[in-house]
Amino acid sequence: MDGDYVIGGVFSIHHFKHTVKHDYTTMPEPLKCTGRIDSRELRFSRAMVFAIEEINNSAELLPSIKLGYQIHDSCTAVPVAVHVAFQLSSGLDPEFYTGDSCSQSGMVMAIVGESASTPSISMSRVLGSFNIPQVSHFATCACLSDKQQYPSFFRTIPSDQFQADALAKLVKHFGWTWIGAVRSDSDYGNNGMASFLEAAQKEGICVEYSESFYRTHPRSRIQRVAEVIRRSTATVVVAFTASTELRILLEELSREPSPPRQWVGSESWVTNRDMLRFSICAGAIGFGIQKSVIPGLREFLLDLSPTKVAASPLLTEFWEDAFNCRLEKSAAMDKSLCDGTEDMQTLQNLYTDTSQLRITNMVYKAVYAIAHAIHNAVCKDTNSTTQCDKFTRTESKQVLTQLKKVNFSQNGYDVSFDANGDPVAVYELVNWQKSKSGSIELVTVGHYDASLPVGQEFRINRNLTWVEGGTQVPVSVCSDSCPPGTRKVLQKGKPICCYDCIPCPEGEISNATDSPDCFPCHKEFWPNAKRDTCFPKPVEFLSFDEILGIILAAFSVGGACLAITTAAVFFHHRTSPIVRANNSELSFLLLFSLTLCFLCSLTFIGAPSDWSCMLRHTAFGITFVLCISCVLGKTIVVLMAFKATLPGSNVMKWFGPPQQRMTVVSFTFIQVLICTIWLVVSPPFPMKNLNIYKERIILECALGSAIGFWAVLGYIGLLAVFCLVLAVLARKLPDNFNEAKLITFSMLIFCAVWITFIPAYVSSPGKFTVAVEVFAILASSFGLILCIFAPKCFIILFKPEKNTKKHLMNKNQP
Repeated sequence: MDGDYVIGGVFSIHHFKHTVKHDYTTMPEPLKCTGRIDSRELRFSRAMVFAIEEINNSAELLPSIKLGYQIHDSCTAVPVAVHVAFQLSSGLDPEFYTGDSCSQSGMVMAIVGESASTPSISMSRVLGSFNIPQVSHFATCACLSDKQQYPSFFRTIPSDQFQADALAKLVKHFGWTWIGAVRSDSDYGNNGMASFLEAAQKEGICVEYSESFYRTHPRSRIQRVAEVIRRSTATVVVAFTASTELRILLEELSREPSPPRQWVGSESWVTNRDMLRFSICAGAIGFGIQKSVIPGLREFLLDLSPTKVAASPLLTEFWEDAFNCRLEKSAAMDKSLCDGTEDMQTLQNLYTDTSQLRITNMVYKAVYAIAHAIHNAVCKDTNSTTQCDKFTRTESKQVLTQLKKVNFSQNGYDVSFDANGDPVAVYELVNWQKSKSGSIELVTVGHYDASLPVGQEFRINRNLTWVEGGTQVPVSVCSDSCPPGTRKVLQKGKPICCYDCIPCPEGEISNATDSPDCFPCHKEFWPNAKRDTCFPKPVEFLSFDEILGIILAAFSVGGACLAITTAAVFFHHRTSPIVRANNSELSFLLLFSLTLCFLCSLTFIGAPSDWSCMLRHTAFGITFVLCISCVLGKTIVVLMAFKATLPGSNVMKWFGPPQQRMTVVSFTFIQVLICTIWLVVSPPFPMKNLNIYKERIILECALGSAIGFWAVLGYIGLLAVFCLVLAVLARKLPDNFNEAKLITFSMLIFCAVWITFIPAYVSSPGKFTVAVEVFAILASSFGLILCIFAPKCFIILFKPEKNTKKHLMNKNQP
């Protein structure tokens, strides 16, 4: 249609072109399209006509100016698209100028199209040289955003870069980390899939396979791609293809159905209602352009009569194909004549379907964007009126400049372009759901808006239906998620999504699913059995509440009571010969020290504290030295007593009671001095021992200074050995008066206990170290009290006839 300004239109109304064999002897035939008409693409072209007529009838946009149009079919073929581009840029005549000068008086102001990315790329390289703006409604290749290569290209549909990012986020949202990918072997499929794979890699998604194919490839190639899908372990298939290519693949898959696959689709096919006939894709999801409403469009599409149709070869072909009849002037002699009863109102196909106007609205917006650019170039607003000068020479470069600035709203939809010629990316998330009647319908279940802040772009507001009508999200992973308590270890030679789950090592946990590493618990914590939580380690010490502690405490108290009872017996019979003969003063002091020895073992039981740690070792050291000093005093008394019986001996006056007391005090004072130095320099202190057991804490008393501890024990041992030597020397003195044998035996027991104590103490773990020390204290104390005092008490209580001076002085009595 002619007009003051002409807009070109290029659509893929057919999908194949007639192949011509050139013999180079005759002129080549004109390029022709073959195959069936794509009703959806025909609707796009008619929507362009509708928009232009709507603008021509508008009093606000381009008043008094008539827009014309010229629409071409590219056959989805690059040679045809380039031919059309040259034709539109050179003039409206279907011939090329052959002269030296090429007039641009008849060229178009702008072009709407093409539908596919590859033809659009070829066209843009031509049109860019002439500064003719090209506004595509369906070419989504991200490469077209490069203004260095395509300076005059614009589009009303978002770039595939946005769609690829959205698809990667969608796949990640549903936890699919192991997917398959198929794509058209074209600029659209290859560039779109490359953008998707890059975004998917950032999201941690792995691709099992990535296959490409094209509609012109041999069937063997299509069969190979179908077989890869059938044999794969990935449940989810992301298809970045044009509808034409995917239709061929799905037909091949339908011949030998594959295991159920969850399809995730790009805009090119997922919103194409002609694809809904493939039931194997039921449950498919993908992003589509927002649905829209264009008032009056349906009526315009249906307003076709045989007279109007006959004026257009394309409409004639469509009419005859839709009603299976031929018009009078048609060459289709294999069909009967149309009888005039054909009614567009009864026609149900993609041409008449306006329930899902998505790409159609992109065509509509593209025409209006061009019209606004022309309006801004030739019209001026004066005194609230708009005046347009259609006689002013306007070049396409001016329209190109104005097109970069357009910003308007049409039917509630905003139209503008960024610096790359792209619009704001807004998508609907669509789901192929089966209706009650069994047919598959497109249902909008969510939205994606790239202009929103990161993390808020994507939202789902309806339930989805999945493959085979399921309501549970299908699982598509190479390896199941590693539960808390394990970590991921990559399988050799496989993608990062394929891994084994290895339990965390001892002392480490992981508290998140799919944790790449385990981390150690704090030194005072330990993992639970599942190794997903750290719990405080149980604190262990020799307690009064446990059986071992109770037994040792009972023996301690029992020993103290035994010492007190013995002292009471001795006190009650203090005037008897046997008590008086065995140095009663040292005996009472010895029983007192033994009582303290028994009781000091109680300080080793219970939770260690600063005071108990200092008290237990010093009390033990001092009381035992006091005890050994008394025994040593008794041994010396025995020796001195028999030395005094020799004629002329005056030994006892040098070792009387004052000297005995001084000996005990002196020996004990040395131990007190050692303990004092120990406590001042480096005293014992409570400590949490984390080294003996990994899973629990041993609360114990650290020695502070090991030298101080072993000095205390060494001093005790020195006195014990000295006492043992003296007792051995006195063992052959007269039996009835001699206490040395009993002391010798008690000292042997004492030394044996403490000699075995050293290795046992060093090797015993945890609280048993304390138990060994308590046992040594009790054993040596019981050894002393039983060996020294038990025989005397037996005589006092059960053999009183032997408790006489005569019996004690009788050396020959058995």
